[in-house]
Amino acid sequence: MINLMINEQPVSVEEGAMILDAAKKINVKIPTLCNLELESFKLEHRIGSCRICVVEVKGRRNLAPACCTPVEEGMLVKTSTLRVIKARRTMLDLLLSNHPKDCLTCEKNLDCELQSLAQEMGLHKIIYKGERIHHNIDLANEAIVRDLNKCIMCRRCETACNTIQTVGILSGIRRGFWSVVGPAFEKPLADTKCTFCGQCVSVCPVGALTEMNRTYDVWRALNDDSKHIVVQTAPAVRVALGEEFGMEPGSITTGKLVSALKMLGFDKIFDTDFAADLTIMEETTEFIGRLQRNENLPILTSCCPGWVKFFEHQFTDLINIPSTAKSPQQMLGAVAKSIYAKKVGLEPSDVVMVSVMPCLAKKYEAAREEFSHDGVRDVDIVISTRELANMLKEAGIQFNDLPNSTYDNPLGESTGAGVIFGTTGGVLEAVLRTASEWVTGKELKRVDFEEVRGLQGIREAEIAIGDKKIKVAISSGLGNARTLLEKIRRGEAQYHAIEIMACPGGCINGGGQPYIHGDDSILDRRRLALYEEDRMKPVRKSHENFHVQKLYRDFLDKPGSEKAHKLLHTHYTARDMTP
Repeated sequence: MINLMINEQPVSVEEGAMILDAAKKINVKIPTLCNLELESFKLEHRIGSCRICVVEVKGRRNLAPACCTPVEEGMLVKTSTLRVIKARRTMLDLLLSNHPKDCLTCEKNLDCELQSLAQEMGLHKIIYKGERIHHNIDLANEAIVRDLNKCIMCRRCETACNTIQTVGILSGIRRGFWSVVGPAFEKPLADTKCTFCGQCVSVCPVGALTEMNRTYDVWRALNDDSKHIVVQTAPAVRVALGEEFGMEPGSITTGKLVSALKMLGFDKIFDTDFAADLTIMEETTEFIGRLQRNENLPILTSCCPGWVKFFEHQFTDLINIPSTAKSPQQMLGAVAKSIYAKKVGLEPSDVVMVSVMPCLAKKYEAAREEFSHDGVRDVDIVISTRELANMLKEAGIQFNDLPNSTYDNPLGESTGAGVIFGTTGGVLEAVLRTASEWVTGKELKRVDFEEVRGLQGIREAEIAIGDKKIKVAISSGLGNARTLLEKIRRGEAQYHAIEIMACPGGCINGGGQPYIHGDDSILDRRRLALYEEDRMKPVRKSHENFHVQKLYRDFLDKPGSEKAHKLLHTHYTARDMTP
């Protein structure tokens, strides 16, 4: 242990700790801006670029950044001297002098760390005036807006993209005053290997990276009497939306969510969990077939569009092993625009499908060419959890006081297996529940597969299905996916099935979820809430969903049929590797 003094208070911390860590231990607050730590994912972004966290260390001529200065035995630290305060204010003044002044219309208004820090430090006017940088705003994709005029060079996005996700498209470009973080050659994201996972958006402290806002499109659709407006909600949304209204993280808001959507004026409210059950029917059928033929193993889950785009760029040699089943979002869109539309006497073009998703890559996915038929998209508009919260606030809906309502059937009926799609390991567990009964022909007594649960980046398990041992792996975060798949490439690991989610922790940590601001304990509470909703469901296996069974009887014949393949399956595209 290292012993030091901070503001004349003794503190002991482990060797290798930073001054900031020591200060937190004795509840001394040091303001930070570029610093980011996520313990669950072993992420430490400590580069000291903003210099907001400077402190005075006795015996040193210069002020030291607390986030990246290691403690030393006998160190004497002062965190709030006049020199320190003046330096912090100067650094913040300089950042503000080169920052746009459009806070009222900024997507991060009231959720911006720079704005909060300026308010906390009492900065109410611009001291330094002069030239400002100017960059064109990147609007060339469906998912993410890049406004580099707001970039403060904290480089958090770079760490998220390169270290956690290993996508590797962001780095510091240009020099000096014009320095920003962006892709090579300043290309738009659409022309790169970007997966649109949105993890860069999740960690950006300002409005330099935000989602492509589609709320205006939803309002316009809701006011168009010539259209039939339906909405679907993903499982992870229901355990995070409440945070935007002051509810405790992990609050299950399913019933209130449905009531709120009814108040907004949607004609029908459907549950993406229904399509998650449908996905399991198709994916499990595919898995068992491959298992029996011992070909194209391991099967990889395909419900995450960020992960799909990742392997289309980076693992083209393995493009035959992901399941061909569409994601639940696209399955529900396809069923709504075909079977449902026909049933209620509408043309597909008369139905507007809106998705509420925790994920920004879902915006990209809905626009993929293969999910459009005769000019009609399966899913028309995708909004994030945050965007829906803003719509509810704009409408003056008192979310916390709403009664509980139920989804509209038949596309609103779901099982516990569909609910757990929202967390890492959930898709694989849902597959195992169904595969166990289909392979053995016996009722599964133990529905909970604890072996595949948790937030660790890579998990392995061996599951007995009948007389066969099934080796599975679960990965969340694209960096972990890379590690796992490279082992398979080298022949160092063999599995039968792998679940991969692009975002660390799965959809509960999607790029469109309420910001956690470094408190990753929130993710565990969201995760446990999904398992609690699963536990409370009267039916917990996808193949026992009555309305899914009826869909096959009336329209699709059986899982894996020609009709099911035409409506519920897709293909993948090997994409260029060059930046």
